[in-house]
Amino acid sequence: MRYSITEGDNKVIIKNIKDFEPKHIFECGQCFRWDKEDDGSYTGVAYGKILNVKKEGEDIIFSNTNLSDFKLIWEDYFDLKTDYDEIKNKLSKEPILKEAINFGYGIRILNQDEWEMLISFILSARNSIPMIKKSISMLSERYGKYIGEYNGKKYYSFPEANALDKLSIEELKDCKTSFRAKYIISAATIVSRGETDIYRIKNLSTEDARKELMRFTGVGPKVSDCIMLFSMKKHDAFPIDVWVKRVMEYFYLKKDTSLKDIQEYGQGKFGEYAGYAQQYLFYYARELGIGKGK
Repeated sequence: MRYSITEGDNKVIIKNIKDFEPKHIFECGQCFRWDKEDDGSYTGVAYGKILNVKKEGEDIIFSNTNLSDFKLIWEDYFDLKTDYDEIKNKLSKEPILKEAINFGYGIRILNQDEWEMLISFILSARNSIPMIKKSISMLSERYGKYIGEYNGKKYYSFPEANALDKLSIEELKDCKTSFRAKYIISAATIVSRGETDIYRIKNLSTEDARKELMRFTGVGPKVSDCIMLFSMKKHDAFPIDVWVKRVMEYFYLKKDTSLKDIQEYGQGKFGEYAGYAQQYLFYYARELGIGKGK
């Protein structure tokens, strides 16, 4: 992946990079700690750092960072070493997917923290993105560590497992977690006691990693595939939420196809790039309302 980088004034500017559109990246359902600013940029927290991302012309400007952190954190976080042109060319041989790719051309799959994704997607069960973001923000502010202030707003790290396993159901529910509170405490207890090493699951095959993740209460096939895709580089995972189900049934399969059959079809059709295909299809379907009311 070729691009040029300049550094200065607490910023890193990337030039000549293709396939990077902040709106597509931060609004395609894969992350919950990035917020749009009045100037069209996005500010978020990852790996204990605060970052602002803005596109100006053909340049991507990373503010509140330096070249060292870019190389250490952001280059991998934004999947900048992956050749998305190659992936798009292979997936675009399928006409429907080609349309979805053209629509969400700037999507990149983020490489996020496994523990944070476990809890974030447990929170996603029967939940809306605004409410997921609200819960994560409250959990971080109350039980995470203070990182610093940026543009007048205070930011906090995502709480560690040993901070959450000490809480009561009532304390967690006060962070708008609802029925998911007991799942969060269970997961935090398992991870903090070392019963499961969440950071070693990525070393398993996709099938075995899915089985391991589904041992956590509140983690089913969709949540496990989200965790694998967005934090474990399992790009053959194919998460199925309501929008992916709709778009797959609208274009490829009959109505009321089982989730298991949709997953097997998606993984079989798109192979090692199934996760990328899922993100393009999800964004395409949700933004245009494809399959809604079918």
